[in-house]
Parts: sequence; C-alpha cells; structure tokens
Amino acid sequence: MAADQPKTVPIATSEVEVDSPGASVLDDSDKEGNRRAKPENSTFESVEDRRFYRPIDSYEGLHRWDPHFEWTEKEERKIVRKIDARVCTFACVTFFALQLDRGNISQALSDTLLQDLNMTSNDYNTGQTIFLVCFLLAELPSQLLSKRIGPDRWIPIQMVAWSLVAACQAFLQNRSSYFALRALLGFLEGGFIPDTILFLSFFYKSSELPKRLTCFWVSYTLTSIIGAFLAFGLLHIKDSNGGGAWRYLFAYEGLITGIIGIIAAFWMPASPVQTKGGFRGKDGWFSEHEEKIMVNRVIRDDPSKGSMHNRQAVTPKLLWESLKDYHMWPIYFLGLIWMIPTTPAINYLTLQLRSEGFSTFETNLLVIPSAVVAIITMITTTWAAERTNQRLLFGVGVEVWNLVLLIALETLPARSMPWPRWAILTLLVGGPSIHPVVVALTSRNAGSVRTRTVASALYNMSVQISSIAGANVYRTEDAPYYKEGNKVLIALSVTSMFLFTGAKLYYDWRNRQNASKWDALTNEQRTTYLRENPVMNNKRIDFRFAS
Repeated sequence: MAADQPKTVPIATSEVEVDSPGASVLDDSDKEGNRRAKPENSTFESVEDRRFYRPIDSYEGLHRWDPHFEWTEKEERKIVRKIDARVCTFACVTFFALQLDRGNISQALSDTLLQDLNMTSNDYNTGQTIFLVCFLLAELPSQLLSKRIGPDRWIPIQMVAWSLVAACQAFLQNRSSYFALRALLGFLEGGFIPDTILFLSFFYKSSELPKRLTCFWVSYTLTSIIGAFLAFGLLHIKDSNGGGAWRYLFAYEGLITGIIGIIAAFWMPASPVQTKGGFRGKDGWFSEHEEKIMVNRVIRDDPSKGSMHNRQAVTPKLLWESLKDYHMWPIYFLGLIWMIPTTPAINYLTLQLRSEGFSTFETNLLVIPSAVVAIITMITTTWAAERTNQRLLFGVGVEVWNLVLLIALETLPARSMPWPRWAILTLLVGGPSIHPVVVALTSRNAGSVRTRTVASALYNMSVQISSIAGANVYRTEDAPYYKEGNKVLIALSVTSMFLFTGAKLYYDWRNRQNASKWDALTNEQRTTYLRENPVMNNKRIDFRFAS
C-alpha cells in the first residue's frame, strides 16, 4: 500500500459514532449532485471517531471545527486557489528576499570584491563557512521562537533585521569586517526556511505541500535570474575611482528586502481563522464558511495539527521527545550529504566562468540558463515523484544525473574550449532537485506538530552542514579546474544513492510492520487502541510513512 494512499478501516462498534478524518464523513454527494470533498492522502490510516481527533481546547480554529461539516470539491478547490494567491505567493516573495541577500555575494564575487578587500578565494570560503555555521546555529532557536510567538510575527522581524545587515555590507573595508557581517547575517537569516514551512502547514494538507514548496524553491531559482539582471545594472555603477560597484549591489538589494519585510508585518496572518486587520482588511480574507472548510480539511487530513495552537511553545520535554524520534533520522542523514555534489559548482559558477575568460557582465548573464533549467527540472521531478509515490527513488535518479556530469567535468581536457565547460556546469547547477519533496517528506513523516517543528529545523540544519562541507571542497590550490575536488564529489554522489535507497527500504519496512500489527487487530481492539493512544505521532501503528 502506498504511504499516501491509506485504505479505510471501518471501526464497527456500538460505543462510538464514527466520523472519519480520512474518509467516511464526506463521501456522498450533496442535494445538487456535487461530489462532496473527501480528504485524500491522510497520514493516519484508521477511521477515527471525533473523540480521537478533536483539536485541543486552546487550538485557534476550534470554533470552526465540526466533525459533521460537509463541503464540495468545487468549494475546496476555490479555497485552495485563494490560499495560493494570498499565502503561498507571498511566501515565495519572502523567499525571494532571503535569497537576494544571501546569494548576491556570488554576483559581488564576479566584480572586484576579492581584490578590494585584499582577500583570496580561500578567504571567501572561510566567510561562507562562517555564514553557514551561524545560519545553522540559529535554525533550531529560531524555529522554537517562531512556534512560541508565531511565524507571522517572527518572520517580518527577521527580514527587516537581516536587510539592515545585508545593506551594511556596502561599507566593508577588509577581511575582518567581511567575516563579522557574514556571521551576523547568518544568525539573522537562520531558521527562516523552516519558519515559513511551519507557516504554510497551517493552511495546506500534506499532499498539497510539495507543490507549494516547489513554488517556494522556484522563487529561489528565479531570484538567480532577477538577481543577475539587477547585478548587470548595479555593477555598472562605479565610485569616483572607477571601482566598488559591488557596494551598490549590497546597498540597493538590502533596501529591497527591507521593504518586503515591512510589508510582511502587515500582510501575514496568524492562521486561517485570524486574517482580520493590517493589509488584509477589517473583514479579513475568508468568510466563516471558508474558515470552516480550511480548518476541517486540514484536521481531517492530519489530526495531529490540532494538538497544539499556533503560538504554543515546544517545551524542553517535547523538544527531547522530538530529538530522539529515530524515525526522522534517515531524512537527517540524507540532508548531510545529498546536496554536496552540486554545492561547489553553484558557489563557484561565476568564478569558474571568469577564469574561462568571460567578462563580469557576460558571467552574470551566463548564469541565467542554469536557473531556467533548474526551474524546469525541479517542477518536473517534484511532479513525477509525487505522481508515482516514489519520492526517495527519484533522489537516486538525481544523484545519477550529478554523477554523469561530474565525471564529464573531471574528464574534460584542461585546455578545452570554454563553452563545453559552461554547458556541463549549467546542467550540473540546473539539474533536478528533490529538495521540495524531501522537505515535505519531513513534515509528513513527523506525525505531530512538535516533531514537525523540530524536524523541519533539524533537516535544514543538516542541509546547512552539507553546505559548509560543500563550500570547502574546492580549494585555491586546486584551481581553476578543481580536479581533486571533483573526485570527492563523485564519491559523495555514489554515497547519496545508497542513502536514498536505504531510507526508502526503511520506511517501506516500517509501513509493513505497522500494517501487519494493525490488520491483526479486531474492530473492537482497534477502537480500544485508538482510545488508549490519543496522542498523534509516528509511533502509532496506524501511522503510515511516505517514502
């Protein structure tokens, strides 16, 4: 049985009135003949009565929860489109702001940044490592703070703060100031990604999240295109000595993200039932009927989302329970390695193109095709992985793609024409990414709000660790073709294939184990089990992992 296609297991009992979060309440047609909405891809396999998935009393949407509430598929599709337009689209805008400020260092590198600050490429690596370490250290504290005060409050604070630091990079004078500001920028930006994923989980079902996360990371890639055009213009601005154009790049792009952060403070709602005020208007975005649809469809899809309210802190005890959840460890191990094979090429694309003889402006334009390819391959890979329910196997396919290109890069003659090297680097940087799928997998397999909160941060921390490692694979003494570094990346691609395969086998094995135990129970035993195990988590035998 596929992990996101749970079968319906009816509970025959005279003691309870059955209301299903995953199936039975909404299966019929309404009086007009419209098919009523039926939650699909529910995390939990069993049909549970309302006592087993009723949200806690402090849940912000409890006043809209109704186990007998019905709606049509047409109404739900309309609501999802509305959420996409107002929630997901703006989340993409904020991600654009993040990447604009953390990614423009690459464009500055194509100018005279290193020469003006008297730095080497190893110094650049050190600065990126400092940034990533600080980014990593801020991940979990930021996520815990976001869960306590709400991502709608914390994300705008982060954005305004980091935009100020990003703009201050315009005044860099030496290597020490470069290191200091990269550290501060990392601390302020760390946690933004899992904070935003937590925010999106308030509005979307588990099966809907991968597509929205794809849009999220497409905006990341679009930033590379827009940033390249911005850089093309801003790097033409020179100071009185005819240099320092990169300073204007940092200043103006920091201003852009600061404005987006201020807008976010008045645009982002606290939850689906708390949209009144700010730029959302005094009446809010949704009617009472629409709020009821949003609350009930999310809770029926994943009852664990009603186990905490949106401003409830994760206590030390809950944090420890989440940290020791070994079912999430395979995903963390994946995060440590699978992105490293492409990280050096991404970080050094502009520098390698400059070494091939391309000018600053040609270089910034030549990175655009890799971004276009990345958008196409990411959308295609995410769609295919979700459609076939073989997410982790597609991860193996991604590493095969990387392996072929890395071997081609390694065997390419040193004195070859620059265009073949550009083509290989473009396909490597723009290759298929399974990142949105793995992030959504983390959310799906968490099984509870507290684990989802912690796991999102831990997975992103593991990705940052891989970024730190990836930022140090290419060394100055190995320039300009990084032959030794590419050998390391080839080995890591093969290792990642085994990790994806191992994670797939583990989750499929756990599902078979759980299904065997669940199917062995009688209807009465199932009811008793659900009554005695009211806490939603991935340890329950009616839980099914996605793989």
